[in-house]
Amino acid sequence: MAFPTETVYGLGANAFDREALAGIFRVKGRPQDNPLIVHVADRKTVFQLAAEVPQKALILMETFWPGPLTIILPKNSLIPDEVSAGLNSVALRMPAHPVALELIREAGIPVAAPSANLSGCPSPTTAGHVLKDLGDLIDAVLDGGPADLGLESTVIDLTVSVPAILRPGGVTPEEISRVIGELQLDSLLTDEHDLNTAPVCSPGMKYKHYAPEAPLFIVEGEPLKVSRRLGELMRQYSDEGKKVGVLAYEENAGLYDCGEVIIAGRRREPAGVAARLYSALRHFNELGVDVILAEGMEPKGLGLAIMNRLYRAAGGRIIRV
Repeated sequence: MAFPTETVYGLGANAFDREALAGIFRVKGRPQDNPLIVHVADRKTVFQLAAEVPQKALILMETFWPGPLTIILPKNSLIPDEVSAGLNSVALRMPAHPVALELIREAGIPVAAPSANLSGCPSPTTAGHVLKDLGDLIDAVLDGGPADLGLESTVIDLTVSVPAILRPGGVTPEEISRVIGELQLDSLLTDEHDLNTAPVCSPGMKYKHYAPEAPLFIVEGEPLKVSRRLGELMRQYSDEGKKVGVLAYEENAGLYDCGEVIIAGRRREPAGVAARLYSALRHFNELGVDVILAEGMEPKGLGLAIMNRLYRAAGGRIIRV
């Protein structure tokens, strides 16, 4: 069953049922070595699923749960290998969406749930996105309206000596460091992991993710230089007979005079950009563009999560000016 959360829609299954878990991987076309996040409805369940709950985990749960923060802890024997990709850790989160919390409470079990989309595609932020990707492959979709945040949860690993942010999201590194101190940032804007062999303990790290159908190029640098270079690229691709899509910020959108321009929001208001990002990428699929050019954003605060998703979607296609 697919259900809404404040981040994106999830595809849920009993976290203890190996057959149901296998169904998640089969329906999504998800690699077996990509771990799942286990969603809980209360903090006491964490003590049933984790072998150890350090003080920093308690602080994070008290501060940010329910909410878009996933905490990786040592797992106990209740967690099947299908959930943890064979690792000795488990990723846990308490979602803030009332429908998600009620679903987990009524089920009476923790719910393992990745995003409810085909593996590698932009994540779903509406029930319609879920139906378009998975359709008759799943039993039901609970429609809770558009996701508020629009990006997946932040993932923090507490199994290491210095807590590490493995995936940025709605809770920023700055907010986390204020309550637990020093953090590591784990190659969030690069592809330093060996995408074929390196084991990882968080979704969104190992494989190309969030990608639209057309190749995506990110243009980074000082905003006016970015808009100038992006305009040049638009005309170049148009002259080659290609249909061009542009993911632009409101401040510069009027500078582009050809192609399919989608305004993601205001550069200075990253929350609005985050909420629209996946819908915009999916809209480019519907428009049938041949190439997508996207303006970069300063990778600070929520901007780090936005750029992390764009980097993963671009698969290394970065143009710096």
